[in-house]
Amino acid sequence: MNALILSLVLGADPSVAAPAVAPVDPVAVKARAALGPFKKSLKEALTTAMAKSPEAAVDVCSRDAPALAARHSSAEVTLGRSAFKLRNPKNAPADWVKGAMEALAKEKSGSEASKVVPLEGGRVGYAEAIWVGAPCLVCHGEAVAPGLDAKLKAAYPQDAARGFKLGDFRGVFWAELKTK
Repeated sequence: MNALILSLVLGADPSVAAPAVAPVDPVAVKARAALGPFKKSLKEALTTAMAKSPEAAVDVCSRDAPALAARHSSAEVTLGRSAFKLRNPKNAPADWVKGAMEALAKEKSGSEASKVVPLEGGRVGYAEAIWVGAPCLVCHGEAVAPGLDAKLKAAYPQDAARGFKLGDFRGVFWAELKTK
């Protein structure tokens, strides 16, 4: 009887069940917790560099981003970034990351899309989408300033990470976690 009174007071229909709550994936929670500091430090480094110049941001991506991923990795969790259109060939995706990217690229732009992938050897992979934001277009857009273009070509002779539009799927942040 109390549930009926409460539902009437709150204006809810007592005959309608509450919506199901999606279960929380502990692997995703652990991966997000590991990726958070890496993503934060990378964003801070890029923001600081972009305030100086886009050319300074190229140095952050080429030199600092891999070091930040390594610094925030541990014996239990390895972190990184990848994409279909690579700027740095060292960021080439593992097979499981390719599959995750194919699925995530189909998600709604701007969504907090992620994917958990079982791996061999007691490991699990986690990937979350990166969507192109306005600041990304300076270096990854359809038009790049001539001085920046020269810096990018010198740093990344095989650069394919251009031609993006606002909201495009850019790639993923990924984590490999030991579960056993």
